[in-house]
Amino acid sequence: MLQCGNMAQPQVPVLFCFSAFCRAATVPAGAGHELLIQRFLALYGGMIGVHRKFVIQLHSAEWGEYIDLPKEFVVSDRCKLRLVSLQVPMTSLGNLIASSTVFFCCDMQEKFRPAIKYFGDIISVGQRLIQGAHILGIPVIVTEQYPKGLGSTVAEIDLTIAKLVIPKTKFSMVVPEVEAALHEMPGVQSVVLFGVETHVCIQQTALDLIGRGLEVHIVADATSSRSMMDRMFALERLARTGIIITTSEAVLLQLVGDKDHPNFKEVQSLIKASAPESGLLSKV
Repeated sequence: MLQCGNMAQPQVPVLFCFSAFCRAATVPAGAGHELLIQRFLALYGGMIGVHRKFVIQLHSAEWGEYIDLPKEFVVSDRCKLRLVSLQVPMTSLGNLIASSTVFFCCDMQEKFRPAIKYFGDIISVGQRLIQGAHILGIPVIVTEQYPKGLGSTVAEIDLTIAKLVIPKTKFSMVVPEVEAALHEMPGVQSVVLFGVETHVCIQQTALDLIGRGLEVHIVADATSSRSMMDRMFALERLARTGIIITTSEAVLLQLVGDKDHPNFKEVQSLIKASAPESGLLSKV
């Protein structure tokens, strides 16, 4: 395992480089690939734009060149890192295909009902998405944030359709059980993400997923927060990072793709009534 020095330091200085830019920052000693990707995205997310897959490289004094960083690498002394973004061809950006897509339903729990803005609308649209996933044979992964204190998923959401229902305390949905499920689905390229709260669990999940090279579609009309300000600023921030902000109807019709699709009429029946605008139109 490559390391750079003494693991005793609580914070380690790192020079983060992307394109022609370099910024000095610190990371906790022992920081690995996931945290480094998150730090690069925090520093350069607006510049990375459409990129989806990344390689981190370490400047090697021995070779006088950058070398690819193995995923087991941990930072333990000052070093210089470079992010190389591998651009996805423009023709494939945002193209949802049922066979390579998974739906993530985040923390749609009973105790959030009185607190989340437009929660009734979000539940309605979330269930519409889950029904659509079931019709199209798309796996659904559901998490529940500390269900002992915050209750189970609301009764309106049909959990019998879900591939996995996982309790968590981490804000991000990317917990070991979810990672294991993704590893069992090696063809997955896109995640359709919805639930609560937009600026916390949704945002952290989305950043974790794009850090793993997955394309993320956040369904704006199935995602909310306690505060509309937090909701809208999170969606704006995530869009700048290259995450696709979309709507439930757009997702379902993109997955069908053709009126001659064998499941078109079933999906059409789901969207016959337009989804509630859940406060989004007043903010456009």
